[in-house]
Amino acid sequence: MAKQLKKWQGWALFGGSMVVVFLLGLLVSSLMERRAEVASVFNNKRTEFTDSIIAQNEKFKADYPREYETWAMTEDTSFVSKYNSSQEVDVLEARPEMVVLWAGYAFSRHYNTPRGHKHCLDDLRKILRTGNPGIDGDDDMQPATCWTCKGPDVPRMMRELSGSKSVFDPTNYYAAKWSELGSEIVNTIGCSDCHDARTMDLRPARPALYEAWARAGKDVRKASHQEMRSLVCAQCHTEYYFIKKDDSKNPGKANYLMFPQDKGMTCEAAEEYFDSIGFYDYIHPLSKTPILKAQHPGYEIALQGIHAQRGVSCADCHMPYKSEGGVKFSDHHIMSPLANIDRTCQTCHRQDAEVLRQNVYDRQEKCTEVRDRAEQELARAHFEAKFIIEKGATDAEMKPIQDLLRKSQWRWDYAIASHGATFHAPQEVTRLLSHSVDFAQQARLLIAKVAAKHGHIGDIPVPDYSTKAKAQAAIGLDMPKLKEKKKKFLDTVVPKWIEEAKKNGKLIEI
Repeated sequence: MAKQLKKWQGWALFGGSMVVVFLLGLLVSSLMERRAEVASVFNNKRTEFTDSIIAQNEKFKADYPREYETWAMTEDTSFVSKYNSSQEVDVLEARPEMVVLWAGYAFSRHYNTPRGHKHCLDDLRKILRTGNPGIDGDDDMQPATCWTCKGPDVPRMMRELSGSKSVFDPTNYYAAKWSELGSEIVNTIGCSDCHDARTMDLRPARPALYEAWARAGKDVRKASHQEMRSLVCAQCHTEYYFIKKDDSKNPGKANYLMFPQDKGMTCEAAEEYFDSIGFYDYIHPLSKTPILKAQHPGYEIALQGIHAQRGVSCADCHMPYKSEGGVKFSDHHIMSPLANIDRTCQTCHRQDAEVLRQNVYDRQEKCTEVRDRAEQELARAHFEAKFIIEKGATDAEMKPIQDLLRKSQWRWDYAIASHGATFHAPQEVTRLLSHSVDFAQQARLLIAKVAAKHGHIGDIPVPDYSTKAKAQAAIGLDMPKLKEKKKKFLDTVVPKWIEEAKKNGKLIEI
């Protein structure tokens, strides 16, 4: 009996060993096949680029078909989520208080949720914030700097306008007008924005990022590969400002793009930086407050969240890996992680997909609740400030009120301008929005005291701003005229830009 048992054990050991060897063989074969296919992609490229920047994304299609095909899918707007879906949504229609908060600034005219990268140029041209140069004497409202994050034509033009391919100086580009480059900036965000076309190594193409890091004593080029998988996003999804024309400390640098990171990467650090240089984006026409307008500090907000603190990159969640044949590649259909929970969240978290989705929604809901309160308090405060100014409030009486309104609005804007903030760092967003509410309420208490001093007791009357149209009328915008001019611009000027770009070979038709 013992001999039979030993014989059985021997056969079992033999059989098990064969299974292990077979599985190891499959694994090695798969790895070799994967390596061979990856190697073949680079060894058998149809096009060898000698320039680091190739603006036409179509030129990469033959050698990187998987990446190209998934990148092209950023045109898709079918993803639906409780917050921040991929469709274009009129935010001002949903939140008319924001019209009041941005009174005196072009954002009060038009503000939509962003669509995918394939739409960025069309969306920039049609938005009412960019004006209508060439139509009925309309001024060119914006500098060329406003194109900066919209595609690989931008670094190309920075070099061309600098007059040198070896010296990358964007000064002349920043000094140009937005409309002057309308027929040049025609290829939407793509390959050369993030990759060196010669090697396909990750490489941010915007000098402002390199300049900000250099001021902090760091070198972007020495960042790790995992860091680069976030930095190619951080070159655009970040807080920024333009140097003003009357800035005596920066002569000849008007509209030069800057990242306010010198004092740190938090909301308060950026505020400290702006205060130190006396900067403001616009004077609010109601409260006369010098306002800081947050742009989209996505990278800075993400750094405050648990995922970034655990070393997760932007690409890990927004460009998850896919496998096709023997090749593993990054999905370039950049979108919400909630669209691919099995390839994003569940690579680390073991909970059910719907549980993870609801976890996100719960946090977003709590942030939104505080956001609603901040916008209500701030909008009313601006109108109440206007009331006491008209009643005779002095500059000395207004100064502490305006300081509080500036602080409140900066924190609100910083929290909401980064579209994924409530996902990236919900605790930080809630903190900022709660401080915004606090500062706005402090401002309203001071306003009530000043109003009483000037003879008004009780609630301060404010106009009806319960809808987008009513709010825009309340701050004095002539929306029918703005829309009519924009339509003429889109019907006449933009088609000429596109035709000229095609004629000059800047835009490839497919």
